[in-house]
Amino acid sequence: MDNKAIVIDDTTLRDGEQTAGVVFSLEEKKEIARMLDAIGVGEIECGIPAMGKTEQASVGALVEMGLKARLITWNRATIGDIQASLACGVTAVDISVSVSDIHIEHKLKKSRAWVREQLKVALGFAKEHNLYVCVGGEDASRADLAFLAELVDLARSLGADRFRYCDTLGVLDPFAIYEQVRFLRQRVPGLDLEVHTHNDLGLATANALAGLKGGARFVNTTVNGLGERAGNAALEEVVMALRHACGIETGIDSARFVELSHLVGAASCRPVPEWKAVVGARVFAHESGLHADGVLKSSRNYEGFDPAEVGLHRHIVLGKHSGSHGLGYRLRQLGIHLEGGELDTLLDMVRDLAQRSKRPLDDAQLLRLCRPMHNLAS
Repeated sequence: MDNKAIVIDDTTLRDGEQTAGVVFSLEEKKEIARMLDAIGVGEIECGIPAMGKTEQASVGALVEMGLKARLITWNRATIGDIQASLACGVTAVDISVSVSDIHIEHKLKKSRAWVREQLKVALGFAKEHNLYVCVGGEDASRADLAFLAELVDLARSLGADRFRYCDTLGVLDPFAIYEQVRFLRQRVPGLDLEVHTHNDLGLATANALAGLKGGARFVNTTVNGLGERAGNAALEEVVMALRHACGIETGIDSARFVELSHLVGAASCRPVPEWKAVVGARVFAHESGLHADGVLKSSRNYEGFDPAEVGLHRHIVLGKHSGSHGLGYRLRQLGIHLEGGELDTLLDMVRDLAQRSKRPLDDAQLLRLCRPMHNLAS
């Protein structure tokens, strides 16, 4: 992977809004787009103009914002769809074509020859109007590879700027994604590839990384992993995995990830789970005595990266599995100093209460438990 070449194309405003039951208001779309732009996302897939006048007005309003990020719309391979996008003022379009025989036969009820012709007509029209064009291969992960390579080569010959490889149903593993993208990269050099992965098997982020390793330059993401069914590769996961698992910087300002995550969570009415990878409020929470002791000695013992990188902070949780070091640390934060037998006695009380209540202790509960000892010690 060439870290200078990777481009994040975030599709929160398109595929993210296709999450069942999710609707963004225009103001929410503008606020999300503004923040995506501010943190350095290179391209934003912002809607489907062919849906009608409301969607067209929304896309047009985003265009008028004058963002640094390129705005791209999703379109079927029809002249009418592309005309709707042109009317919004965008300069880039994704033209989606079904490429698997399953879709061609059972959804379109057409033939491979029909798909080729549709692509020629739609792509030709788009390039006549000087649009940047991404050809989206819907259900590419279930397509015949030889036919898929033929379509990628056709797209290149007709002036397409990139081809989107879509694991539409999220059915492949990272090894298969890597091999298929690498195959296309070798068979059709000179055309940028993009990976669009879904999370039906919990592999969207891993598959996105595999596609990049296989030679893709663009990657689709959504904030919090929103999207159809189980969602898409999460922006925050892809960026942080590239940084810490692959040693690749994308230029994205990750310090605002939690802020962005909560914005999208509120707008989508899908609150961010506390355990959500990268941005969950408790992903840097430590309870077990061994882990709390280790992280207090050096954060590198049990934290893969600094919580501040994404806008979080560390929590030392007091519960059933706590040890004396974690308890002592929390007490000192509250201005209380207990040692030896008193600390051990309080630890037994903390564990017992956590066991009975089936939850960690908050500060008020801790203070009530230690008040007699604190008064005695003072």
